[in-house]
Amino acid sequence: MIIVMKPKAAEENIQAVIRYITENGLQTHLSKGEEVTIIGVVGDKTRLASENLNSFKDVDRIVPVTESYKLANRKFHPDPTSVKVGNTYIGPGNLTVMAGPCAVESEEQLLTIARAVKKSGATILRGGAYKPRTSPYSFQGLEEEGLKYMQTAKAETGLSTICEVVSQEAIDAAVKYVDMIQIGARNMQNFYLLKEAGRSGLPVLLKRGLSATIDEWLNAAEYIIAEGNPNVVLCERGIRTFETATRNTLDISAVAVMKEKTHLPIIVDPSHSTGVYKYVPPMAKAAVACDADGLMIEVHNDPAHALSDGPQSLTFEKFDKLCNELKPFAGLVGRTFKE
Repeated sequence: MIIVMKPKAAEENIQAVIRYITENGLQTHLSKGEEVTIIGVVGDKTRLASENLNSFKDVDRIVPVTESYKLANRKFHPDPTSVKVGNTYIGPGNLTVMAGPCAVESEEQLLTIARAVKKSGATILRGGAYKPRTSPYSFQGLEEEGLKYMQTAKAETGLSTICEVVSQEAIDAAVKYVDMIQIGARNMQNFYLLKEAGRSGLPVLLKRGLSATIDEWLNAAEYIIAEGNPNVVLCERGIRTFETATRNTLDISAVAVMKEKTHLPIIVDPSHSTGVYKYVPPMAKAAVACDADGLMIEVHNDPAHALSDGPQSLTFEKFDKLCNELKPFAGLVGRTFKE
């Protein structure tokens, strides 16, 4: 449930309600707007008597929350969240572009790509050091060595960094080197990993599962936030359907739905969703037009010889052209994109 306080409610009356809730063994989530304060309640609501809550000063009304996710719910937190990642942020008013190779292959390769994507306007460098692949014989990543290269690239370029993690050991290594960790589509419902990501202290990018519903996706985010980590960003990366013309089917409507259901930022990955570099620019523009908070785009210095996902990777020239074409789209939805 959520307790809506009256406009300009007195602080002592807000705290009195919070004390009553916590004394009955439930948790509270406080959200203060310019006019209205909302107290979200998490736990067994049968311990609370509605008549008692209504008797507190400045309580306006009590609203039940039927969704199983609470902390990720926009009802609990009406204002959109901004998530700080290194020296940049993902959220309202900003168009964040994450770019880089699907897999970190060498220090020289990563530095070359980092310099190019920064020049074009990316503010976060993505690079895979741990690669959960469909085939056990595919390149699995450089692991901690790759993370060290990410740290080197940040030191040289100033870009914030993100890397996927696939295990507790990967999280323990990643926190030493990168600014943000990613839970990939295959691990969206790995609940143990979600809890550990929540305890990591780093912001988390949570990709939508291959066949996950939006409610399942939001409940996965709830696992992370429930561990005390509110810095979660969602990523739509396409879902599995009957269509074979693209690698996955990009659910662009998910951006609009998420804007209604949650306060968390949402970005779009047009590279994994389409699997074809030619389709990345139009899908990226569509995502920005739908008011996505950012994009994750795969960029490689030599896509034809990439160790992972070369067919969907943009060359430096194509990425630079796309970034220039995105600027008017960002302006139309009131977002700032690096000039």
